Amino acid sequence: MNKILKSVALILFLSVSLLAKQSVPAAKRPNLYLPLLKGKSVALVVNHSSLVGREHLVDFLLKNGIKVHKIFAPEHGFRGKADAGVHVKNSRDTKTNLPIVSLYGKHKKPTKRDLAGIDLILFDIQDVGVRFYTYLSTLHYVMEAGAQYHTPVVVLDRPNPNGHYIDGPVLQKKYRSFVGLDPVPVVYGMTIGEYAQMLNGERWLKGGVKAKLTVIPLTNYTHDSFYSLPVKPSPNLPNDRAVALYPSLAFFEGTVISAGRGTKKPFQLYGAPKYRVKKFSFVPRSRAGAKYPKFKGERCYGVDLSRSNFKKKRKKRELNLSYLQDAYSNCPDKKRFFLKNRFIDKLAGSSQLRKQISSGISESAIRKSWQKDLNRFKRIRKKYLIYP
Repeated sequence: MNKILKSVALILFLSVSLLAKQSVPAAKRPNLYLPLLKGKSVALVVNHSSLVGREHLVDFLLKNGIKVHKIFAPEHGFRGKADAGVHVKNSRDTKTNLPIVSLYGKHKKPTKRDLAGIDLILFDIQDVGVRFYTYLSTLHYVMEAGAQYHTPVVVLDRPNPNGHYIDGPVLQKKYRSFVGLDPVPVVYGMTIGEYAQMLNGERWLKGGVKAKLTVIPLTNYTHDSFYSLPVKPSPNLPNDRAVALYPSLAFFEGTVISAGRGTKKPFQLYGAPKYRVKKFSFVPRSRAGAKYPKFKGERCYGVDLSRSNFKKKRKKRELNLSYLQDAYSNCPDKKRFFLKNRFIDKLAGSSQLRKQISSGISESAIRKSWQKDLNRFKRIRKKYLIYP
């Protein structure tokens, strides 16, 4: 009996010890990637989240004698301060004087001219594991350019804060856009490095090309690991709760409902001026990262999720459709609930979810309609996993 108790205690101790270990991003493993960069002219795909501890990757590489030739910046810019959807102009970094080339707006993919004189592209951006988060599309186009212009790509892997589940409709080819290029579900349960391997392996890049890809793995990570982001990945995802709620609340971007942009709690509440229940209200204001929010200066009524137990909900491993269904039922003008531009279809990856919500179909029935495509994706995903 004593031997059994000791064995159980040892197992519990090892389990707690493993959980206590923090995931370490690949950027903090320079012994694995600095040798690949030595003597080469390097282009970086980075933003404010590209940190080695508290030091920016750009500064760290320069300090270590790496020849950084230019910086490619994604949506929100190199410093991560620009509003969502706002075109970011090419510029120079004030600290290093390095040229910054924007990969957002009309210029989403590096050109042959952009890569002239570049020996290697290094990608290091914090993702949140959601298909319509545009850093994923930036990775796609960067790898595509790397393959076309024979420039190797190195991805420094980072933990996925939503990497513990897979859910949502899978993107249909007809609905490809910058908020969704690849046939994956809304939440795909992979790190950015694993995703890069899938882009190559499934030949999803244009023309079926394959980039010369190297993924530097992170350590102490499993797909069940909870990872608290050290910096907010974009202006309107200020904390862990917003990151966790984002996959479910971002559907409101395609509706007349505000998801809290322009408040102190973006993606932690939702509502609109004509929302029927009046128990909670908020007023969107012009703020950094949300200069022109939906319903600016208007009193909105809705639901406050800023005190919800997101860690408990995390255990369900699924999108929460009840928010979208609730908002639709409390909208007096249902014909105008979804925006005329049908942006909701791009976010969902097809027109199916919009039609299901409009028809009042139950959440269980909606989920059932996803399963065949989800099962197919899970089989694909399994081939490219690096972590348990």
